[in-house]
Amino acid sequence: MITELGHFALLLAFGVAVIQMIVPLVGAAKGWSGWMAVAEPAATVQFLLVAASFGALTWAFVTSDFSLSVVVANSHSMKPMIYKISGTWGNHEGSMLLWVLIVALFGAMAAWFGSQLPATLRARVLAVQASIGVAFMGFILLTSNPFERLAVPPFDGQDLNPLLQDPGLAFHPPFLYLGYVGLSMAFSFAVAALIEGRVDAAWGRWVRPWTLAAWIFLTIGIALGSWWAYYELGWGGFWFWDPVENASFMPWLLAAALLHSAIVVEKREALKSWTILLAILAFGFSLIGTFIVRSGLLTSVHAFANDPDRGIFILGIMAFFMGGALILFTLRAGAMEAKGVFGLVSRESALVVNNLLLAVACFVVFVGTIWPLLAEMFFDRKLSVGPPFFDAAFTPFMVLLGIALPIGSSMPWKRASMRRALYPLRYAFVACVAIGGLVWAMQTGRSLVGPVGMFLGTWVLMGVVVDLAQRTGRGSDRLGRLFRLPGADWGKATAHAGLGVTMMGIAGIYAWTVEDIQVAQVDVPFEVHGYEMTLRSVDNFNGPNYVATRAVIDVVQNGKALVTLEPEKRFYPVAQMPTTEAAIHQNWKRDLYLVIGDEQEGGGWAVRTYIKVMTSWIWVGCALMALGGLFSLFDRRFRVAAGSRKAKAKADPVPAE
Repeated sequence: MITELGHFALLLAFGVAVIQMIVPLVGAAKGWSGWMAVAEPAATVQFLLVAASFGALTWAFVTSDFSLSVVVANSHSMKPMIYKISGTWGNHEGSMLLWVLIVALFGAMAAWFGSQLPATLRARVLAVQASIGVAFMGFILLTSNPFERLAVPPFDGQDLNPLLQDPGLAFHPPFLYLGYVGLSMAFSFAVAALIEGRVDAAWGRWVRPWTLAAWIFLTIGIALGSWWAYYELGWGGFWFWDPVENASFMPWLLAAALLHSAIVVEKREALKSWTILLAILAFGFSLIGTFIVRSGLLTSVHAFANDPDRGIFILGIMAFFMGGALILFTLRAGAMEAKGVFGLVSRESALVVNNLLLAVACFVVFVGTIWPLLAEMFFDRKLSVGPPFFDAAFTPFMVLLGIALPIGSSMPWKRASMRRALYPLRYAFVACVAIGGLVWAMQTGRSLVGPVGMFLGTWVLMGVVVDLAQRTGRGSDRLGRLFRLPGADWGKATAHAGLGVTMMGIAGIYAWTVEDIQVAQVDVPFEVHGYEMTLRSVDNFNGPNYVATRAVIDVVQNGKALVTLEPEKRFYPVAQMPTTEAAIHQNWKRDLYLVIGDEQEGGGWAVRTYIKVMTSWIWVGCALMALGGLFSLFDRRFRVAAGSRKAKAKADPVPAE
C-alpha cells in the first residue's frame, strides 16, 4: 500500500510541477499577481509530494519489500541497515528520484526564502525550476519507474553492489546531488533574468548564495568520493580521472568560476554576459555528468546504468535546456551591456584571468573525457585517455591559478598598479622560494613536482596571510579589526587556504609515494622504507553479508612498536564480488597503507605497502574549502541586503490582477 501511495504522490507531483511551470510564467508575462502567486504554494506542495514518494521508496528498502524490482536488484535481507537506506539511492531509479527530490527542495527553498525577490523574477525562477522537475519526473515515470512491481516476488534480493556498501559511498551521492542539482537554481536565475531582460548588481547578489551552496555540497561530495576511492579500492590513489569523477569535477570548476564572476557583477555590474553563460554551462555540465553516469556510453567503476535508450532521453533533456537557454542568451545579448569600466590591471581583470583558467581547465577535462567516445564514433578507433594526459594538460592551468591567486586578491577594484600589488607579497615570495629550495635540496634527484607543489601551496597560504594583514590596516587594534572582518572575507581566506593545503597534499602524494610488494611469511619480518613489518596471522571470519580474510600485521619503527594493522579481503556471496579493505595508519606527515593479497603457492601472502606522504592534507584542504564556503554563505551582508530589498518590495508592490 505504501509503495502505491509513493507512486501516486510522484504522479501528483508531476501534475503540480506542470502547473508551477506554466501558470506563474504566464502571470509574470501578463503582470497578473494572482497567477504569479501560484508559484510559491505549488513549489511547497511539489516538494512535499516528492518527499513522500522518496520516503515510500526508502521504506520499501528498509523493510526489504521484494515485491519491487528495484529492491530485489539492489538489496538483501541480511544487509546492515545503513546500506539498506543508502540502497535507496545506490541504483539508477532511486538516485533519479533523489535527483528530483533535490530539484523540488531547491525550488521550495527559493519560494520560502525568496520573498525579497521582485515578484516577476521570483515567479519566473520558480517556473524554470519546475520545468526541470517536469523533465526529470517525466523521465522517471516513462523509463525508470522505481515502483515497478514483480508478479512473483523472490524470497530475497540480489544485494547492493559491494563497492557501495561503505560509509563514504553512503553519503557521497546525496552531497554530490545537492551540488549537481543546486546549480539548477543558478540556471533558473539566469534564464529568468534573460526572460526579463535585466541583469544587474542585485541579480549578482541573489544568485551568489545558491551557487555557493551548490559549490559547497559539490566540494564535500567530491572529497567523500575521493576519500572512498583511496581507502576502499585498494590501489592507494585518491583520483584516477575516471569519467564519473570528471563528471562531478567539471561543474565544480565552472561553479568556482561562476562564484568569482558573480562578485564582479555585484560589485561593478561588469561581466554580465559571461556570468549568465557560466550559470547556463555549470548546470549544463551537471546534465552532461548525468548523461555520462547513466547512458552506458562511457564505462566507470561507479556508473549507474548501461541503457543507451535512457541516455538518449537524458540527451534530449540536455539539448532542450541547454539549447533553449543558449538561444535565449543570444537573443538577449543586448540587454546585458556592462556598466562598470575597469583597467587592464585591476581586481576585475584578475577575476577574469581566474575565470578563464578555470573554464579552459574544465574544457580540457571535458575533451579528455569525451574523446574516446568521439574517436570510436567518427574514426572507428578505440582510444584510452588516462591520467598521463590529464596530469600533463590540466596541471599547468592550476599552476597558473595558484600563482595568480595571491596577486589578484591584493589588487583594488577598477584600477590597480602591478608594483603596488606585488610589493606586500615580496617577503612571502622569498619565503616560498626558500621552502621550495629546501624541499628540492632534501629530495635531490627526484622530480620537480614536490618543490613546485610546495612553493605553490605556500604561496597561496602566504597570500591569504598578507591579504588579511592588509585588511586590518595599521594601529593597535589590528587584532580586533581582524575578528570583525565580514564572513565573506573570512570565507575567501579559508577557502583559498584550503586550496593551498590541497595543492601541497597533492604534490606530496605524487612526488614522494613509496610502493612495495612482498610475499610475507607468518612471523618473518620484512622491511619497507624504514618500517619493519611482521605478518602475525591470517584468519577467515563471517561478516553480516560477506566472508572475509583478515591479516594481522605488526609495524615497528626505530625499534619501537608503532601500530598493528588489519587489512581485509571480503567476498560477497550474493553479489559474487570481492572487495579490498585497506588498513591505514595516518598522521599529518604520511599514511602507512597496507593491502593483503592472495595466498601464494609456495607459501606466504602477498602484501602491498604504500607510504603516502601528506595524503591527509588533501582532505583537510577540501574541508577548509567547504568551511570557507559556509563562512561566506552566512555573511551578515546577505541578510542585511535581503531585508532592505524586502522593505523596498513592500513599498513598491506589483499591480493587482
